[in-house]
Amino acid sequence: MTPKRLITGPTFAEMLDPSRIRKDLREKALAVKARDPLDPLNLYNISWKDGSGRIYHEVLPQALTGVETPIVVLYGKDFPTGSHKVGATYSVLIEKAITGAVDPGRHTIVWPSTGNYGIGGAWVGCRMKFDSVVILPEEMSQERFEIVRGYGARLELTPGCESNVKEIYDKCHALRQAAPERIRIMNQFEAFANYRFHYYVTGNTIIELAKVLEAEGIGKGVVSAYVSAMGSAGTIAAGDRLKQQWPGRHRIVGLEPIQCPTLYWNGYGGHDIQGIGDKHVTWIHNVMNMDAVMCIDDIESKLGLQMLTEEPGWEMLTRNYGVAEEKARRLAGIFGISGVCNVLGAIKTAKFYGMGKDDLIVTVCTDAIDRYHSVMAGLTECFGPMDQTAAEVRLVGIFHRQKLDWIDEGTRRNRNQWHNLKYFTWVEQQGKAVEDLNAQRDQAYWEAQQAEVARVDRLIEEYRSETARA
Repeated sequence: MTPKRLITGPTFAEMLDPSRIRKDLREKALAVKARDPLDPLNLYNISWKDGSGRIYHEVLPQALTGVETPIVVLYGKDFPTGSHKVGATYSVLIEKAITGAVDPGRHTIVWPSTGNYGIGGAWVGCRMKFDSVVILPEEMSQERFEIVRGYGARLELTPGCESNVKEIYDKCHALRQAAPERIRIMNQFEAFANYRFHYYVTGNTIIELAKVLEAEGIGKGVVSAYVSAMGSAGTIAAGDRLKQQWPGRHRIVGLEPIQCPTLYWNGYGGHDIQGIGDKHVTWIHNVMNMDAVMCIDDIESKLGLQMLTEEPGWEMLTRNYGVAEEKARRLAGIFGISGVCNVLGAIKTAKFYGMGKDDLIVTVCTDAIDRYHSVMAGLTECFGPMDQTAAEVRLVGIFHRQKLDWIDEGTRRNRNQWHNLKYFTWVEQQGKAVEDLNAQRDQAYWEAQQAEVARVDRLIEEYRSETARA
């Protein structure tokens, strides 16, 4: 590693609890958050908490969900890149950098992605002074391409849409083969730092949030279900921590697009819930711990997003359903397509398991509408402008009447089937050892990965101390 050249950021413990960050450093980071989003000090703003320690969350109104079970979303729009994926990208890069696997003086790092991970990689990589390349499918939203370039990274586009991950892997292989001494791949689909960020930071944040909500009279201090769509399967790793906190009282529910039901039906296909449904089971997905997989329609997710984020939808919610205008406008600012998908899955979960008002469901809004204006324009072109009547039809038909189809529970047979699908991508295509694949059936394998959090934090602290003394 090139001495003194590595820019570091927070530990896992500091991302969970920013009050652990040295006070003057935290104050400087908060000061540059709005003033200079590209300042590397913003690495210390990677957290689910704002400057006052409030967790970024919204309790959804029953008028929206149509179920009495409280559904709460963590939202990622206030992370440095506007998406919580920046936490995963930082975690992947800092683990590799601090152990000497990558060096900003010698290596070009490549971020294979279908969207927000690539955006996060562009931001983190360039802030840490790495030459960075982001691979994205050519059919992703134009906003994504503009953001990546704005952060200083280069783009490599591959054929297809959200679910064309094989083509992304092929491009990774080609780049590495062309310059094996220089190219290093930051693969979110196999890098356990991605898993660790969500297991430790997101998972423990949700445990803390449950206590906060209980004090407000929402739920009983236990999260009954955690619902997450699966892209890299990083975000869903928070469920592993929640199951440890509430054994026998918590369910993990994974979501896929109906148009690409890989776990549900060994299915394949293209879809437009950008950020999920990548037509394979990722290496870091603990499928043996998942309680159900449910499928959500991509067009319902997009139409629902338009209802939440455009004025006729706000007016309908406030005038016809009593949602406070301030609340409606806040919701409009925190949702992207996958966030709506997650809420539809949470509604499905509440109905399927017969949950009541004392239960609590938590899910995640990965990004916000700023990445999907072009997608919304396409909807308007296809369906015509949305008025209040059309908005109410969407509210009732998509949210309130969310159906209980496309659901598979995590039986012993289903979990083994989900696990076995990893073989074809990871052993046959990517060269993993079948012995390692078999080891993933045992929860001890995942517990060993979780335990690495403490080691990584120690290495970061040691490096920072050495740098300060130099």
